[in-house]
Amino acid sequence: MDNLKNDNYYAEKAIEQINVINDYVKSKSYEDFICDNQLVDAVMFRLIQMIENIRKISTNFKTKNPQIPWGKIIGFRNGIVHEYGKTDYTIVYEVITENLNQLKEVLSSII
Repeated sequence: MDNLKNDNYYAEKAIEQINVINDYVKSKSYEDFICDNQLVDAVMFRLIQMIENIRKISTNFKTKNPQIPWGKIIGFRNGIVHEYGKTDYTIVYEVITENLNQLKEVLSSII
């Protein structure tokens, strides 16, 4: 049961980060986003934090919930961290405006 508690904890932390990102970018166009270096930095930091929490979720939890693209999420984080200067912000913006809320809904329904 400890894993379930820990998994829920990390999933809740990921959801918290999604909520913060949503607050940062609500009603921001792509142009607003890329022209605001502080906003980009804040969103990138929160994305990394969110994915770090997701990485800590157990393999068992991930196996039981294959509807979430765990590998793609972690791969996205690796791209942000290791290729930060080469990050394609159109992809980041798409992820934060189109995919994060879907992830939030799925995680919320699981926990």
